[in-house]
Amino acid sequence: MINIENSFSFHDGDIIVIGCSAGPDSMALVDMLLKIREKYKLSLIIAHVNHNVREESVEEAEYVKNYCSKNNIVFETMTIEEYGDDNFENEARTIRYNFFDSLVQKYGANYLMTAHHGDDLIETILMRIVRGSNLNGYLGFKKIVDMGNYAIVRPLLDYTKEELEEYDLENHVQYYVDSSNSSDKYTRNRYRKYVLPFLKDEDSNVHRKFLKFSETLESASIFINKERDKALRRTLSNNLVMIDKFKEEDEYIQREILYYLLSEFYHDDLILVGDKHIDLIMNLVYSKKANSFINLPNQVVANKYYNMLELKRDTEAITSYEIEFDDYVTLPNNHTIERVSDILGNSNSICRINSKDVLLPLVVRTRKIGDKIMVKGLNGSKKVKDIFIDKKVKLSLRDSWPIVVDSRGEIIWIPGIKKSKFDKKITEDYDIILKYE
Repeated sequence: MINIENSFSFHDGDIIVIGCSAGPDSMALVDMLLKIREKYKLSLIIAHVNHNVREESVEEAEYVKNYCSKNNIVFETMTIEEYGDDNFENEARTIRYNFFDSLVQKYGANYLMTAHHGDDLIETILMRIVRGSNLNGYLGFKKIVDMGNYAIVRPLLDYTKEELEEYDLENHVQYYVDSSNSSDKYTRNRYRKYVLPFLKDEDSNVHRKFLKFSETLESASIFINKERDKALRRTLSNNLVMIDKFKEEDEYIQREILYYLLSEFYHDDLILVGDKHIDLIMNLVYSKKANSFINLPNQVVANKYYNMLELKRDTEAITSYEIEFDDYVTLPNNHTIERVSDILGNSNSICRINSKDVLLPLVVRTRKIGDKIMVKGLNGSKKVKDIFIDKKVKLSLRDSWPIVVDSRGEIIWIPGIKKSKFDKKITEDYDIILKYE
């Protein structure tokens, strides 16, 4: 019998964002939380991502939306319009977690819950072993991950997928089965189809053995991390690695330092980086070239210049996006646009709007060919391209710069650069204040 309260300690008033795909695992998790919502006065927010790769995706999104409406749950969704050239599974997972994180910030949630179960943990550990990792990687993923102002919680790790499907059957929970889960195209599917059945034939409780394995490695990792943290204090200056100090450390600790720095860019359950990437960075550090760099997955760059090594996100590689704006959005350039109740100042990083003048919702997108803005204080329009030239915006940044438009396509604001005729003075009537930082 599955009892989610045995897996996690809930508190009165918890605000929980739930990653929900409409599949058997996530729908089971939502049902379990609904059953205890009144007991703990929980606030639940469903986060659904349409990966836009199957015809059924629209139907699944509509089902989750209607389910939320019926059960008085806040529903948030996004559609991935296009993918880059990176690994699909990894890219989709990154987009998903960025969306989840933005919702956590928007609603002030203290938990993000996902429906990862025991089978998922087995698959992840095996994939990490084959790919190569460190102790933190080999433990798969943790039940609870401290993200600073919130925690990622996976309360179903003690259970198998089969047990969750039985729960759905017993509790009359409707769900959808992702047809792509049967495709051998994706790495995880191959482990799920060919390796897991063998392990379960050997021991039906093998998922508990892998959970124990993960917890044992976590204990060892905690000890090693203390030594790594001491080394970080010796080798880092302003988040840059001092190469001469780095080389004085034991090779094992050097690699742990690099894994730690990379973890800032990749969520703990992403199978993106492995030994080969660490080897590439190590070769970069020990090369005789004074200035050089290497590209890592998801637009991360390792850049060596003289005695310094820097890891950073190459935001210039992100060239196109379109995001429906509500109250808060984190942009690919790591800036944010937030709706605030009040703010002083009147710079180009602040925009005041009267909702009667625009068609909501607002959308944050990248520029399009022929874009024009009705510039505030100018009797007429001006090409966005010319504004970028006037403001001396680097050519490499122009394609990824955020532009705020309304639902008619009217450009309201180029954050940090130029306001339109829709911007209001402090003394005028307005009911929307946007801040870019």
